[in-house]
Amino acid sequence: MLKMSPTENNMSKNENSIDNSNTKKSQNNSNQHNNNILTDEFFTGARGIAVKILSRFERSDAYLDKLLDYEFRTGNLNQLDKSLLTEILYGVIRWKGKLDFILNGFYNGDYMKCLNLVKNSLRVALYQMLFLDRIPVPVIINEAVELVKKIQGDRIAGIVNAVLRNISRNIDNIRYPEKDDDPIYYFTVMLSHPRWLVRRWVKRFGVEEAEKLMEINNQRPFSTIRVNSLKSSLEELINYCYEEDIEFKNDAYNKNSITIMNNKVKIPALDIFKEGKITIQDSSATLAAHLTNAKAGQRILDMCASPGGKSYYIAELMNDEGEIIALDKYETKINIINQGIKRLGYKSINAQLGDALEYQNDELFDVVLCDMPCSGLGTISKKPDIKWKREREDIYKLAETQKNILKNASYLVKEGGALIYSTCTIEPEENEENINWFLNNFENFKLDDAKKYVPEAVCKNNMIQTFPHIHGIDGAFSARLIKKK
Repeated sequence: MLKMSPTENNMSKNENSIDNSNTKKSQNNSNQHNNNILTDEFFTGARGIAVKILSRFERSDAYLDKLLDYEFRTGNLNQLDKSLLTEILYGVIRWKGKLDFILNGFYNGDYMKCLNLVKNSLRVALYQMLFLDRIPVPVIINEAVELVKKIQGDRIAGIVNAVLRNISRNIDNIRYPEKDDDPIYYFTVMLSHPRWLVRRWVKRFGVEEAEKLMEINNQRPFSTIRVNSLKSSLEELINYCYEEDIEFKNDAYNKNSITIMNNKVKIPALDIFKEGKITIQDSSATLAAHLTNAKAGQRILDMCASPGGKSYYIAELMNDEGEIIALDKYETKINIINQGIKRLGYKSINAQLGDALEYQNDELFDVVLCDMPCSGLGTISKKPDIKWKREREDIYKLAETQKNILKNASYLVKEGGALIYSTCTIEPEENEENINWFLNNFENFKLDDAKKYVPEAVCKNNMIQTFPHIHGIDGAFSARLIKKK
């Protein structure tokens, strides 16, 4: 039986000595190709493009969905290759911790010091070997070897070939960490989450709850779609799904939403989507919109509006009668909001450029929604790259930004009006701790009971708090604050 070290050092150190001269030669070879290494001519097919995108992902601050969307718009992939590319990309990122554990155990040297291109070629191949069963293992290995050979030459390609063939022969004999020995390290590897986050959640939730949360984070997500009540109805949507043989289930928290149970359905390609009769929106976002208690004729400000989903739903709750200013500081995001407005047919939404930290308006608002920039750690199932992009310190930095936005928002609310605080994270520093801070420092506001507006099942301490492993939707938080008269 092949023994994989259960110690923490296995993530960064192998018992075999590293060939430093080979590593330096590899790096020199890489530098020779530096100007061309990520050009399209080297990367063909879904697997090659996956390696290209993963390498760019690690070299930049870009998120995976943006890189993938760019490839779809500029590349020449057919629908089958697009589906495979998406599966590989999100699968590798979702399971990167486990993949790296295995590769580190088989690599003859320090795997973690490998060139990104080589590491990502190995990850893409290993993900297919472990999680996909339609592609023969020899084909998977050959494609990885040929890609590395084109860019790094025969010697490095030979290393990749040896590592992958050795894994394929011993894949059933790999020894993984034991949970009883070290739960933190076990979850880091087997559930593929960064150690700092695992430690944080185990301390907060306990071993069993933390495990459930990380398990659901690793599941392929389903999409929830909401009816645009100004153009369609739930009945029409359900009939459409029956006619198109689309499997779905009713949403537990929003009567005008359903969840599509086949994640291969391309919702934006559906006629009913193109006609503006539906939009993609998780139930956690609709809960925050309901907390506004929006009424026809009101004046509402959505301070951090992109991509616009909450503004859209609020417009429907108001019967598209009134005024909604959808604010964002980036013109590209304003363009996205406007595209949605046009497709869905709203008249009450006015998308404007503006910074939530500095925005001022002479006329106060009935409702101000602060859908805060946050760590996004409640959405890992849909966006697995978040867990690798975030650091522990980000939570505290974001919490300070949130406080400053909240402070500015408080001056824009009418007396008797409502201030809605919303995030898509489950971290207390960004959620209830900020609300407590605000109430302690702004005595002219009081907390309104969220149970008056949304189901009690999603409420805690008069605020909304959802968790993926408990509620089956994104992890999110919202609170409704009333400005005293």
